[in-house]
Amino acid sequence: MPPSPDILALARASAARHALDPALVCAVVEQESAWDAHAIRYEPGFRTRYVAPLGLPPTEEVARSISWGLMQVMGQVAREHGFSGKFLSALCDPAAGLDIGCAVLATKLSAAGGNLARSLELWNGGANADYAPQVLARIARY
Repeated sequence: MPPSPDILALARASAARHALDPALVCAVVEQESAWDAHAIRYEPGFRTRYVAPLGLPPTEEVARSISWGLMQVMGQVAREHGFSGKFLSALCDPAAGLDIGCAVLATKLSAAGGNLARSLELWNGGANADYAPQVLARIARY
């Protein structure tokens, strides 16, 4: 389903604030959530490996083990990048999710020395070997 004009404008504005190519951000959103701001996905392996050892209260532990919203940012990653909202479900708000998602993506792009494919591999955490080519193929739509 194509994005609404308002959501598309939010994605482009957030990309610009974080010095990212708006087409790249839109391609990530399409790949991650198909433009569904309410998308969530529980990642039990991520929870076991990265979140459970932190000794958090149960609700926060589970919330940090879910990817949230348009860009499917992991709750733990959002916290590591300064998201301080009381509830991680706030990442399903398009503006909040896009802002933190773009901040994270900008960090990955910097860590990859500007290499788009490598930054997308870092974003995806190696979960899908075809992830970078799939996202890069979507850029032309935006």
